[in-house]
Amino acid sequence: MAAGHGAPEGTVNFRDVGGMPLIGGGAVRAGVLFRSDALSGLTPEGGRRLADTGIGVIVDFRTPMERQLSPDRLPAETEFRVVHLELLEGALNGLADQALSAPGAHAEAAVEQALAQLPQLSALYTSMLAHGAGVFAEFTRVVADPPAPDADREAVLVHCTAGKDRTGVSVALVLDAVGVQREALIADYASSEANLAGAWADRMFGMIAAMGIPRTPALEELIAQTPASAIMTALEWVDREHGGSDAYLRSGGATEEDLGRLRQRLVG
Repeated sequence: MAAGHGAPEGTVNFRDVGGMPLIGGGAVRAGVLFRSDALSGLTPEGGRRLADTGIGVIVDFRTPMERQLSPDRLPAETEFRVVHLELLEGALNGLADQALSAPGAHAEAAVEQALAQLPQLSALYTSMLAHGAGVFAEFTRVVADPPAPDADREAVLVHCTAGKDRTGVSVALVLDAVGVQREALIADYASSEANLAGAWADRMFGMIAAMGIPRTPALEELIAQTPASAIMTALEWVDREHGGSDAYLRSGGATEEDLGRLRQRLVG
């Protein structure tokens, strides 16, 4: 977290990725790239604090339906450029559709079938990577050359709903591409679980219960957990299939110039 700035009120999984150690020495610059859960619960005070961070660009990975159900509450007095990069119609969306659309007599069986087909996070991430290279490359370009509203607010905030899966994979990719020590970026990913525990997770599980969906270990992992093994598996897939995160991002359309600007922005 950048010095002097706490998490904006109304967020639970907000942080600055600055300070992470690089393989060759040094650290990621603070105040350049932030990550968070959705901003739909942002309070007026939280909005003022958000504006004070220097963030001018917000990348939202949520789908249109997610945005419609829980729109971000950005402070009206501050200009933000919002970039929508829709990534993955979440596994939970399909589960909710099953629960809400099946006829009463068949609803329980439909939910049980959907629960049995829920992927583990590691499988969800590799699927995301297999189909989302273009989106991740565009995210890289936004971080490298943000469409900021002014020169004093060029920091980028990326979020999805929980700020752990789509956000977690995208942040891990760009940090890995600029040479952050993997132990550090894995620890950052894993820290989301403690941030989401408590009121946020209870609210999510309450919504699931209200749809008649039973709480299972697989569902708990998808909603609120961030096991280190999941992001490790994702990065191993990138290494195996593409030879590294920078090559993976190039496969989605990022250029050497984009990656050079990304390194300049994040590590100087």
